[in-house]
Amino acid sequence: MTVQIDLGTQKTGLPAEMDLEELLATRLLVQGNSGSGKSHLLRRLLEQSAPWVQQAVIDPEGDFVSLAEEYGHVVVDANGTERDLQMIAARVRQHRVSVVFNLEGLDADKQMKAAGAFLNGLFEVAREIWYPMLVIVDEAQLFAPTASGEFTEEARRASLGAMTNLMCRGRKRGLAGIIATQRLAKLAKNVAAEASNFLMGRTFLDIDMARASDLLGMERRQAETFRNLDRGQFVALGPALSRRPLQVSIGPVKTRGMGSSPKLMPLPQQPAEEDVQELLYAVGPGNMPPVERATPRPVDPTGVMNQLAAAKSEPAPREDLFIEDGLSPDEREATIAGILEEMMEDPEAAYQAVAILYQDFQVRCRIKKITRPPDLQAFRELLPVARAGGLTQEVGDEEWSQATLMASQLPDNMRGVYLLLARAAAQKEACPSNIAIATAYGTRSTGRARWLLGYMEENGFLVCSSDLRGNRVISLPDLGWQTAPGNPDTADA
Repeated sequence: MTVQIDLGTQKTGLPAEMDLEELLATRLLVQGNSGSGKSHLLRRLLEQSAPWVQQAVIDPEGDFVSLAEEYGHVVVDANGTERDLQMIAARVRQHRVSVVFNLEGLDADKQMKAAGAFLNGLFEVAREIWYPMLVIVDEAQLFAPTASGEFTEEARRASLGAMTNLMCRGRKRGLAGIIATQRLAKLAKNVAAEASNFLMGRTFLDIDMARASDLLGMERRQAETFRNLDRGQFVALGPALSRRPLQVSIGPVKTRGMGSSPKLMPLPQQPAEEDVQELLYAVGPGNMPPVERATPRPVDPTGVMNQLAAAKSEPAPREDLFIEDGLSPDEREATIAGILEEMMEDPEAAYQAVAILYQDFQVRCRIKKITRPPDLQAFRELLPVARAGGLTQEVGDEEWSQATLMASQLPDNMRGVYLLLARAAAQKEACPSNIAIATAYGTRSTGRARWLLGYMEENGFLVCSSDLRGNRVISLPDLGWQTAPGNPDTADA
């Protein structure tokens, strides 16, 4: 079956079309500087092909999550272990559900590891589910770089290997790679060389213009063409596009990205000089600027799998099939709190993975006659409180609920640290030491603890200061709490 995807219009006014079946066999490379319209092109391609083929979008900035509302894509946040992500990817292929793999909020190293695990999960599945799929990788130079950067060599190898598998060996497994990059010079050549279709947008650097003209078979003197392209204009070439270089203008899209180009707007009326001084230097909770905080949505991999399965209308289990444990809500809550307290008495518990701790938790629940223990997501929410020392009795439930609400805006592995600080501040205790903070974070590195405090302070969760003796004091402005001075270098955890 031949399906023609409408990309927009040619320079002559004729429609610019792409053969979808040919694209699945020959792959696509999109190149253009920031602001050239790459994301708009990818969005147009995704929208036009959504009814015809399964899609998976590797989205480092969370720009394509809006596809979920209009076209039914499932948004998969990069939470959980690499094994969890591989399992989710395999389930995606099994159920033939289109997904957006959202990497927003992760640093470069974690983005590369997560993307590598997810792509490997799409690649390493049984032959009977090798269904055709478009795999779109935005900002591909982040996942297949030519040189080292702000990431570890382990992460680079994992991500580059997965990208190479996608572009070199993915065709036989039904995977058609579509990669977009700002600069060809930053993209690994063995990844870019496997694409047979090209859409080259506006670029200004000589090395990128020369490489783009070479890929399109154009003469070097024609390389200036790429400098004169407008936003949303691309030069197309390839078996799925055109047999000769063809300039196309990308058509409109239905969905909108999360980001946008900056627009000019008038400045507000300036107050008097005395008022400006007050605005700039006054200290108080009402004079804090809004801070964009890293708030990745906590998604349990099991929950994502259930969502993927629900897309195929699988029947839900009946609640009446479960056996009740016979405990009242208060007794059940107290028993679970006691189990968590016993687990935290083990010095090694702070450094074990959540999955291992959850297995231990389930065994202890069965011993205590709790036949329906909390699921993994509920355990992830209980664990930070347990690592912080449990619920505090010094403040009311409403105030402590505010503390847990603030902690929920942080990534999972940071919530225990925030609650540890909140507990110490609520009870007017000394500020926890670096080793205590590191233990709550799941590491033995005091340097990591100092980095974590800096991260929380930069994002407005806390304020660090020191008294004249060099002891640390931490204030939590959203709660109005402050710890007593404490030595950050003490050895007590």
